[in-house]
Amino acid sequence: MTHQTETTEDKKGPGIWSAIAYFAGVAALVAGIWLIDDPRGPDPTLDAASESTTTTTVAEVEVNTPTVIPGDEPIADAAEVILPSVVRIETPSGVGSGVIYDRDGLIMTAAHVVEGHDTVRVRFADGTQVDGNVLGGVTEVDIAVIEVDRTGLPAAEFTRDKPRVGQTAIAVGSPWGLSSTVTAGIISAVDQTANCSLGGCASLVQTDAAINPGNSGGALVDRFGRVVGINVSIFSSSGANDGVGFAVPSDIALDYAESIVSGEPIETAFLGVSGGEFNEEGRAGALVNAVTPDTAAEEVGIEVGDVIIFFDGVEIQSLFDLSAQVRAHRPGDTVQLILLRDGEEIALEVTLGVKPEELN
Repeated sequence: MTHQTETTEDKKGPGIWSAIAYFAGVAALVAGIWLIDDPRGPDPTLDAASESTTTTTVAEVEVNTPTVIPGDEPIADAAEVILPSVVRIETPSGVGSGVIYDRDGLIMTAAHVVEGHDTVRVRFADGTQVDGNVLGGVTEVDIAVIEVDRTGLPAAEFTRDKPRVGQTAIAVGSPWGLSSTVTAGIISAVDQTANCSLGGCASLVQTDAAINPGNSGGALVDRFGRVVGINVSIFSSSGANDGVGFAVPSDIALDYAESIVSGEPIETAFLGVSGGEFNEEGRAGALVNAVTPDTAAEEVGIEVGDVIIFFDGVEIQSLFDLSAQVRAHRPGDTVQLILLRDGEEIALEVTLGVKPEELN
């Protein structure tokens, strides 16, 4: 299964700096991988509306399972913990992966793995197979939830702690349809801006653990076997692993999965600014060219000409970075912005809102 890329125009030449391949997986025979021209995609407006499907209310999820203390083979120890919790997901269009996050039948995956399907086939680590119902998905963050009629499943443990750059990272899934496959590397970056599309970008965990088509929806875990992210995409000039893979951070994945399960309305945050790039006197940031009326930005007094340089502690070097950080939050979250105005730094606390109806 391939996924629609960040632009609708394909380029296949070697001059591409870095093409991104969304990778739900492969069908019976390996299909071609879509490539794109610009990995950053179109100019973001920072405020893409959320598009999602939610059905069925399920009981509160459980995400706690014991961890182990790594020994002489920490990767093997972590793999032993997580492998029973990772499943293979089959659809008429390909193969992907998923992670059991509730013992009573809830499985998290990437939204593009199940996009366009109401039911899928789920294969567990012990080889048993069942049909699963797609409860819903949020395309902007690429997270979806599947429900199966099983109880007592080996649920993975998720950690909401941000991983450290350089720490061990282990990816588990079904690359090229090969179930229960483990690869290892490190966390290459956190808060990395990527997958720009639909008027916004995503803030993702980057890893050099080998990720290929079919890994989508699988687990990225630490050395304790705790899930730190859900694998969703790669940058690649070849269509396969180039050592630059991306995962949705586990805290974001959990928040959206819980909203899908509960059936509550799902919206991404909205700041209310648009603009361009700023790079003067060695400082980079997001230059505000317009402030949308009746939004969080107007309420706290952000002005045209301001340059946003930090968003809740994350350095902002471009409009794409700002878009990614806004999208990583939910309406009602309060964040701190640091901006430049007339050469002076100003700190503002902003409670993010929702996109005005008239802009939808």
